[in-house]
Amino acid sequence: MELGLKLEQQLCFEVYKASSNFTKMYARVLEPFNLTFPQYLVLLVLWEENHLVMKDIGARIGHGTGTLNPIINRMIEQGRLTKRQSPDDKRAWIISLTEKAEKEHAPISQAVYDKLVSCNFLDVNALTLMKHLKQLNAFFEEMNL
Repeated sequence: MELGLKLEQQLCFEVYKASSNFTKMYARVLEPFNLTFPQYLVLLVLWEENHLVMKDIGARIGHGTGTLNPIINRMIEQGRLTKRQSPDDKRAWIISLTEKAEKEHAPISQAVYDKLVSCNFLDVNALTLMKHLKQLNAFFEEMNL
């Protein structure tokens, strides 16, 4: 298959548009909770495994410490996270959920789920798409991008 050079024929452009649209959709869902999409990703990581070193959170969501630090600091100001120095490494910071963030888990998750259901996005096609995107991302990781 020969790919043209036109914008609408580029796979990268379709992935970019999909990413942008997902971010916009999540932003609308998360707005009532006063959350941004990157803040939501931090919460997802910590709801899975609380009390993580900041660099481990960054590795899981693909953000460096420089990008992650203002996100974490804003969430601390919001009363969702705490930050304490690691006893093992004075340069590392352990990030933990507050009670407020733990209580928000169910309502935020429900709001996201409701939006995905309303978009008919939880069907077999979504699972297939997720599988293909995971394969694509694994390929890029192998290339050390």
